[in-house]
Amino acid sequence: MRPSLHIPRAWLRGILAGPVCFIAAALVMTGGALWLPEGPARIDNMVLPIVLFPVIWAALFFYLMLDHRLGRAWLVALLLVAGHAGMIARHLLAAPDAAGQGSGHDAGGAAP
Repeated sequence: MRPSLHIPRAWLRGILAGPVCFIAAALVMTGGALWLPEGPARIDNMVLPIVLFPVIWAALFFYLMLDHRLGRAWLVALLLVAGHAGMIARHLLAAPDAAGQGSGHDAGGAAP
């Protein structure tokens, strides 16, 4: 008899709602610093995603577990991972001037 290569749907759903969901939520949290507005103290875009991480993870987890179409759930998770990973990579690989750094102003505020 030939061994079956069929993976049960429960395993696919468990992998999706477990490690894939956690990685997607972590990337959404990390990428949130790039698409959230800075706010008056210029730290809101960094603090808010960290504070909301449990909500992001829970919402994504319940969506991935309760969606009747497993393929669509995988597509949503992979699009979130790819989109945020690409946004983070683009930000990290950007030239210093494009990222708003190295604009010629020193920390003291005096122009050269």
